[in-house]
Formats: sequence, structure tokens, C-alpha cells
Amino acid sequence: MPRKNLPPHIPYNKSLVPKAKELRNQLTPPERQFWKALRQMPSYKNHPFNRQKPLGEYIVDFYCHEYRLVIEIDGDSHGTEEAKTKDQKRTAFLESKGLRVVRFTNREVGRNIEGVMDSLENLLNKIKEEAP
Repeated sequence: MPRKNLPPHIPYNKSLVPKAKELRNQLTPPERQFWKALRQMPSYKNHPFNRQKPLGEYIVDFYCHEYRLVIEIDGDSHGTEEAKTKDQKRTAFLESKGLRVVRFTNREVGRNIEGVMDSLENLLNKIKEEAP
């Protein structure tokens, strides 16, 4: 069921659009696997997600405006202290815009896509229940 009174779209840096298009055409294998599984979910038909969506000064891996949900698929490069700091800053910005951020690792997607999708489906159901 669509959420009523959705907040407006989040402004973004328009100069990110070419990079976002490039990234859409160059998904990592885990992102591609997640995208394929996401599109097969019953929830997807009524609540579409965008790939490589510019939000503010960032490009997020997957985004559903209706659920105000960002999904990030994190590779090994996200394990460094510098990357963790950048991810925290990014998450803080997105959450300040009223978004929920969920992160899965490449390993989770590759080894347990069913569990990842079950987790996502449970989250979407929880968000539906919270909706006014």
C-alpha cells in the first residue's frame, strides 16, 4: 500500500548524474545479484527501487522513495577506518533527510542472497506497519 503524504524528493547535485548512469551500467557482481533478486520480490512491483541514485552529494546503491529507504552493498574497501568514517558521514547525512539506511556486505549477498532478501522483506513490512 503506498504511503500517503510522501516528503518531497531529496535535492541532489546534478553533476552526479553522468557518474550515476555510468555506475548503473557497471554494477559490481554483488550489486547485480542483489538487483536481480530485488526485482523478483513481490514488493518490488508496487514499490520500485532506483539503482545508483544521486541524493545530496552522494550516489547510493539502491533507493526507494516511497519507503525512504537506502540500501548499500559494501565491498571489501568499506572495511578500512577511512572508509568507515566516510560511510558514517554519508549515513548521518542520509538519516538527517529522514531516510533509513541498510547495509549488506558483498559476502552476505554472495553467500546468502535469500537471507538478505528475507531481511529486506521484513524491513519493508515493518516500514509499512509504521506508516501513518
